[in-house]
Amino acid sequence: MGKVKKKQGRGRAAEAVTEQVAGGLAELVPDRDRPRGFTLLIDGAPQSHVDLDDPSYLDFAYQRRLGHLADLVAPPGKPVQAVHLGGGAFTLARYVAATRPRSTQQIVEIDAPLVQFVRRELPLDSGWRIRVRSVDAREGLAKVPDGWADLIIADVFSGARTPAHLTSTEFAGEVRRALRPGGFYAANLADGPPLAYVKSQIATVGTVFPELCLTADPAVLRGRRFGNAVLLASDHALPIAELTRRAASDPHQGRVEHGRALADFTGGAAPVTDAAAKPSPEPPPSVFE
Repeated sequence: MGKVKKKQGRGRAAEAVTEQVAGGLAELVPDRDRPRGFTLLIDGAPQSHVDLDDPSYLDFAYQRRLGHLADLVAPPGKPVQAVHLGGGAFTLARYVAATRPRSTQQIVEIDAPLVQFVRRELPLDSGWRIRVRSVDAREGLAKVPDGWADLIIADVFSGARTPAHLTSTEFAGEVRRALRPGGFYAANLADGPPLAYVKSQIATVGTVFPELCLTADPAVLRGRRFGNAVLLASDHALPIAELTRRAASDPHQGRVEHGRALADFTGGAAPVTDAAAKPSPEPPPSVFE
Protein backbone atom coordinates (compact mmCIF):
# COMPACT_ATOMS: atom_id res chain seq x y z
CA MET A 1 0.00 0.00 0.00
CA GLY A 2 1.31 3.46 -0.89
CA LYS A 3 0.38 6.84 0.52
CA VAL A 4 0.60 10.17 -1.28
CA LYS A 5 0.24 13.55 0.45
CA LYS A 6 -2.54 15.75 -0.90
CA LYS A 7 -3.48 19.29 0.08
CA GLN A 8 -6.88 19.57 1.70
CA GLY A 9 -7.81 23.26 1.78
CA ARG A 10 -6.75 26.02 4.18
CA GLY A 11 -3.29 24.56 4.53
CA ARG A 12 -4.38 21.25 6.02
CA ALA A 13 -2.61 18.15 4.73
CA ALA A 14 -4.52 14.95 4.15
CA GLU A 15 -3.36 11.64 2.79
CA ALA A 16 -4.63 9.98 -0.35
CA VAL A 17 -4.28 6.23 0.08
CA THR A 18 -3.44 4.14 -2.97
CA GLU A 19 -3.35 0.42 -3.60
CA GLN A 20 -3.02 -1.82 -6.64
CA VAL A 21 -6.18 -3.87 -7.12
CA ALA A 22 -7.31 -6.22 -9.86
CA GLY A 23 -8.93 -3.40 -11.84
CA GLY A 24 -5.98 -1.00 -11.68
CA LEU A 25 -4.62 1.56 -9.24
CA ALA A 26 -7.22 2.35 -6.57
CA GLU A 27 -6.97 5.72 -4.84
CA LEU A 28 -8.99 7.18 -1.99
CA VAL A 29 -8.80 10.97 -2.15
CA PRO A 30 -10.02 13.01 0.85
CA ASP A 31 -12.91 15.44 0.31
CA ARG A 32 -11.73 18.94 1.26
CA ASP A 33 -15.27 19.90 2.33
CA ARG A 34 -16.10 16.82 4.41
CA PRO A 35 -13.76 15.68 7.21
CA ARG A 36 -14.41 11.99 6.64
CA GLY A 37 -15.42 12.11 3.00
CA PHE A 38 -13.47 10.26 0.29
CA THR A 39 -13.65 9.75 -3.46
CA LEU A 40 -12.60 6.38 -4.88
CA LEU A 41 -10.76 6.46 -8.19
CA ILE A 42 -9.55 3.53 -10.28
CA ASP A 43 -6.75 4.43 -12.70
CA GLY A 44 -7.78 8.07 -12.29
CA ALA A 45 -11.46 7.50 -13.12
CA PRO A 46 -13.85 8.54 -10.30
CA GLN A 47 -15.91 5.56 -9.14
CA SER A 48 -17.82 6.64 -6.04
CA HIS A 49 -17.84 8.96 -3.04
CA VAL A 50 -18.38 8.05 0.62
CA ASP A 51 -18.90 10.18 3.72
CA LEU A 52 -18.25 7.98 6.74
CA ASP A 53 -19.94 10.53 9.02
CA ASP A 54 -23.08 10.69 6.85
CA PRO A 55 -23.69 7.59 4.69
CA SER A 56 -26.95 9.14 3.47
CA TYR A 57 -24.96 11.84 1.62
CA LEU A 58 -24.63 11.10 -2.11
CA ASP A 59 -22.16 13.33 -3.94
CA PHE A 60 -22.26 12.01 -7.52
CA ALA A 61 -25.32 13.03 -9.55
CA TYR A 62 -26.00 9.53 -10.90
CA GLN A 63 -25.76 8.06 -7.39
CA ARG A 64 -28.30 10.59 -6.13
CA ARG A 65 -30.64 9.38 -8.87
CA LEU A 66 -30.12 5.81 -7.73
CA GLY A 67 -30.77 7.00 -4.19
CA HIS A 68 -34.11 8.47 -5.26
CA LEU A 69 -35.15 5.07 -6.52
CA ALA A 70 -34.03 3.42 -3.29
CA ASP A 71 -36.16 5.97 -1.42
CA LEU A 72 -39.25 5.10 -3.47
CA VAL A 73 -39.01 1.30 -3.67
CA ALA A 74 -40.90 0.95 -0.36
CA PRO A 75 -42.49 3.21 2.29
CA PRO A 76 -39.95 5.47 4.06
CA GLY A 77 -37.76 3.64 6.56
CA LYS A 78 -39.09 0.17 5.73
CA PRO A 79 -36.31 -2.46 5.49
CA VAL A 80 -35.72 -3.86 2.02
CA GLN A 81 -33.70 -6.62 0.41
CA ALA A 82 -31.24 -5.19 -2.08
CA VAL A 83 -28.60 -6.52 -4.46
CA HIS A 84 -25.78 -4.29 -5.66
CA LEU A 85 -24.00 -5.55 -8.77
CA GLY A 86 -20.68 -3.72 -8.66
CA GLY A 87 -19.30 -2.60 -5.33
CA GLY A 88 -17.06 0.42 -5.73
CA ALA A 89 -16.85 1.95 -2.26
CA PHE A 90 -20.25 0.41 -1.30
CA THR A 91 -21.86 3.86 -1.48
CA LEU A 92 -25.44 2.83 -2.28
CA ALA A 93 -25.38 -0.08 0.16
CA ARG A 94 -24.31 2.35 2.89
CA TYR A 95 -27.10 4.71 1.83
CA VAL A 96 -29.77 1.99 2.04
CA ALA A 97 -28.41 0.81 5.41
CA ALA A 98 -28.56 4.37 6.79
CA THR A 99 -31.99 5.29 5.41
CA ARG A 100 -33.62 1.89 5.81
CA PRO A 101 -32.26 0.26 9.01
CA ARG A 102 -32.45 -3.55 9.22
CA SER A 103 -32.31 -3.91 5.44
CA THR A 104 -30.60 -7.05 4.14
CA GLN A 105 -28.19 -6.43 1.30
CA GLN A 106 -25.81 -8.30 -0.99
CA ILE A 107 -22.90 -6.64 -2.80
CA VAL A 108 -21.38 -8.52 -5.74
CA GLU A 109 -17.92 -7.19 -6.63
CA ILE A 110 -15.51 -9.34 -8.63
CA ASP A 111 -12.39 -7.36 -7.60
CA ALA A 112 -11.47 -9.05 -4.30
CA PRO A 113 -8.44 -6.80 -3.62
CA LEU A 114 -10.68 -3.75 -4.08
CA VAL A 115 -13.18 -5.19 -1.59
CA GLN A 116 -10.38 -5.71 0.94
CA PHE A 117 -9.04 -2.19 0.35
CA VAL A 118 -12.47 -0.57 0.84
CA ARG A 119 -13.29 -2.71 3.89
CA ARG A 120 -10.00 -1.70 5.51
CA GLU A 121 -9.99 2.01 4.69
CA LEU A 122 -13.76 2.69 4.72
CA PRO A 123 -15.16 0.04 7.08
CA LEU A 124 -18.83 -0.87 7.08
CA ASP A 125 -20.84 -0.46 10.27
CA SER A 126 -20.82 -3.77 12.15
CA GLY A 127 -24.59 -3.56 12.65
CA TRP A 128 -25.41 -3.38 8.95
CA ARG A 129 -26.73 -6.52 7.30
CA ILE A 130 -24.47 -6.40 4.26
CA ARG A 131 -22.82 -9.43 2.66
CA VAL A 132 -20.08 -8.95 0.06
CA ARG A 133 -19.33 -11.63 -2.55
CA SER A 134 -16.19 -11.40 -4.67
CA VAL A 135 -17.51 -13.06 -7.82
CA ASP A 136 -18.59 -11.98 -11.30
CA ALA A 137 -21.82 -9.94 -11.23
CA ARG A 138 -23.82 -12.36 -13.37
CA GLU A 139 -22.54 -15.34 -11.40
CA GLY A 140 -23.51 -13.64 -8.15
CA LEU A 141 -26.93 -12.69 -9.49
CA ALA A 142 -27.56 -16.32 -10.42
CA LYS A 143 -27.22 -17.24 -6.73
CA VAL A 144 -29.97 -14.82 -5.64
CA PRO A 145 -33.19 -16.77 -4.96
CA ASP A 146 -36.21 -16.19 -7.20
CA GLY A 147 -38.16 -13.11 -6.15
CA TRP A 148 -35.77 -12.28 -3.27
CA ALA A 149 -34.85 -8.68 -4.04
CA ASP A 150 -36.89 -5.51 -3.68
CA LEU A 151 -34.15 -3.57 -5.44
CA ILE A 152 -31.33 -4.53 -7.81
CA ILE A 153 -28.76 -1.92 -8.82
CA ALA A 154 -26.30 -2.63 -11.63
CA ASP A 155 -23.27 -0.31 -11.57
CA VAL A 156 -20.57 -2.54 -13.02
CA PHE A 157 -17.51 -1.30 -14.87
CA SER A 158 -14.33 -3.04 -15.96
CA GLY A 159 -12.05 -0.08 -16.40
CA ALA A 160 -14.60 2.47 -17.56
CA ARG A 161 -16.80 0.05 -19.57
CA THR A 162 -19.67 -2.24 -18.60
CA PRO A 163 -18.82 -5.84 -19.58
CA ALA A 164 -20.74 -7.26 -22.54
CA HIS A 165 -22.37 -10.14 -20.65
CA LEU A 166 -24.18 -7.62 -18.42
CA THR A 167 -25.89 -5.86 -21.34
CA SER A 168 -28.07 -8.64 -22.82
CA THR A 169 -31.68 -9.77 -22.74
CA GLU A 170 -30.53 -12.96 -20.99
CA PHE A 171 -28.96 -10.88 -18.22
CA ALA A 172 -32.11 -8.76 -17.92
CA GLY A 173 -34.10 -11.98 -17.60
CA GLU A 174 -31.93 -13.02 -14.64
CA VAL A 175 -32.61 -9.65 -13.02
CA ARG A 176 -36.36 -10.10 -13.47
CA ARG A 177 -36.16 -13.60 -11.96
CA ALA A 178 -34.43 -12.34 -8.82
CA LEU A 179 -36.80 -9.40 -8.27
CA ARG A 180 -40.03 -9.67 -6.32
CA PRO A 181 -43.21 -8.53 -8.12
CA GLY A 182 -43.19 -4.74 -7.99
CA GLY A 183 -39.45 -4.58 -7.31
CA PHE A 184 -37.19 -2.02 -8.98
CA TYR A 185 -34.18 -2.52 -11.23
CA ALA A 186 -31.74 0.34 -11.88
CA ALA A 187 -28.76 0.32 -14.23
CA ASN A 188 -26.06 2.98 -14.47
CA LEU A 189 -25.28 3.46 -18.17
CA ALA A 190 -22.33 5.51 -19.46
CA ASP A 191 -22.54 6.72 -23.05
CA GLY A 192 -22.03 9.65 -25.38
CA PRO A 193 -23.30 10.87 -28.75
CA PRO A 194 -25.24 9.36 -30.52
CA LEU A 195 -26.28 7.37 -27.41
CA ALA A 196 -26.53 4.10 -29.34
CA TYR A 197 -25.60 2.07 -26.26
CA VAL A 198 -28.22 3.70 -24.01
CA LYS A 199 -30.88 3.24 -26.67
CA SER A 200 -29.98 -0.43 -27.15
CA GLN A 201 -30.17 -0.96 -23.38
CA ILE A 202 -33.64 0.57 -23.22
CA ALA A 203 -34.73 -1.84 -25.96
CA THR A 204 -32.99 -4.77 -24.26
CA VAL A 205 -34.42 -4.22 -20.78
CA GLY A 206 -37.79 -3.43 -22.36
CA THR A 207 -38.06 -7.00 -23.64
CA VAL A 208 -38.24 -8.15 -20.00
CA PHE A 209 -39.80 -5.25 -18.05
CA PRO A 210 -42.98 -3.45 -19.19
CA GLU A 211 -42.33 -0.25 -17.23
CA LEU A 212 -39.24 1.84 -17.96
CA CYS A 213 -37.91 5.34 -17.52
CA LEU A 214 -34.56 7.04 -18.04
CA THR A 215 -33.10 9.84 -15.95
CA ALA A 216 -29.98 11.87 -16.72
CA ASP A 217 -28.52 15.31 -17.15
CA PRO A 218 -30.36 17.04 -20.05
CA ALA A 219 -27.04 17.62 -21.86
CA VAL A 220 -26.40 13.86 -21.85
CA LEU A 221 -29.91 13.08 -23.09
CA ARG A 222 -29.49 15.60 -25.91
CA GLY A 223 -26.27 13.91 -26.98
CA ARG A 224 -24.10 16.92 -26.19
CA ARG A 225 -21.57 15.12 -24.01
CA PHE A 226 -20.52 11.77 -22.59
CA GLY A 227 -22.06 11.00 -19.19
CA ASN A 228 -24.22 8.78 -17.02
CA ALA A 229 -27.87 7.88 -17.53
CA VAL A 230 -29.84 5.75 -15.07
CA LEU A 231 -32.32 3.28 -16.56
CA LEU A 232 -35.13 2.30 -14.20
CA ALA A 233 -37.38 -0.71 -14.75
CA SER A 234 -40.17 -2.66 -13.05
CA ASP A 235 -43.09 -4.92 -13.78
CA HIS A 236 -45.34 -2.35 -12.03
CA ALA A 237 -45.85 1.36 -12.63
CA LEU A 238 -42.87 3.50 -11.66
CA PRO A 239 -43.29 6.63 -9.48
CA ILE A 240 -42.66 8.94 -12.44
CA ALA A 241 -44.07 12.13 -10.92
CA GLU A 242 -41.97 11.87 -7.76
CA LEU A 243 -38.83 10.85 -9.66
CA THR A 244 -39.32 13.85 -11.96
CA ARG A 245 -39.74 16.21 -9.01
CA ARG A 246 -36.62 14.90 -7.30
CA ALA A 247 -34.53 15.00 -10.49
CA ALA A 248 -35.57 18.60 -11.12
CA SER A 249 -34.64 19.66 -7.57
CA ASP A 250 -31.17 18.03 -7.56
CA PRO A 251 -28.11 20.32 -7.40
CA HIS A 252 -27.33 19.02 -10.91
CA GLN A 253 -30.82 18.95 -12.37
CA GLY A 254 -31.89 15.84 -14.23
CA ARG A 255 -34.66 15.02 -16.67
CA VAL A 256 -36.88 11.93 -16.69
CA GLU A 257 -38.06 10.35 -19.95
CA HIS A 258 -40.81 7.72 -20.06
CA GLY A 259 -43.75 6.52 -22.10
CA ARG A 260 -44.06 7.87 -25.64
CA ALA A 261 -41.14 10.28 -25.20
CA LEU A 262 -38.87 7.39 -24.17
CA ALA A 263 -40.05 5.29 -27.13
CA ASP A 264 -39.31 8.19 -29.49
CA PHE A 265 -35.90 8.67 -27.88
CA THR A 266 -35.09 4.95 -28.32
CA GLY A 267 -35.95 5.26 -32.00
CA GLY A 268 -36.41 1.60 -32.87
CA ALA A 269 -33.09 0.41 -31.44
CA ALA A 270 -32.76 -3.37 -31.37
CA PRO A 271 -32.43 -5.51 -28.22
CA VAL A 272 -29.05 -7.15 -27.58
CA THR A 273 -28.59 -10.87 -26.88
CA ASP A 274 -25.60 -12.68 -25.39
CA ALA A 275 -24.48 -13.73 -28.86
CA ALA A 276 -24.10 -10.13 -30.08
CA ALA A 277 -23.43 -8.22 -26.85
CA LYS A 278 -20.55 -5.74 -26.66
CA PRO A 279 -19.13 -3.71 -23.76
CA SER A 280 -20.34 -0.17 -23.25
CA PRO A 281 -18.35 2.47 -25.19
CA GLU A 282 -14.97 3.74 -24.05
CA PRO A 283 -15.23 7.22 -22.56
CA PRO A 284 -13.20 9.93 -24.31
CA PRO A 285 -10.04 10.93 -22.37
CA SER A 286 -11.50 14.39 -21.69
CA VAL A 287 -14.18 12.92 -19.41
CA PHE A 288 -11.74 12.43 -16.53
CA GLU A 289 -9.59 15.52 -17.05
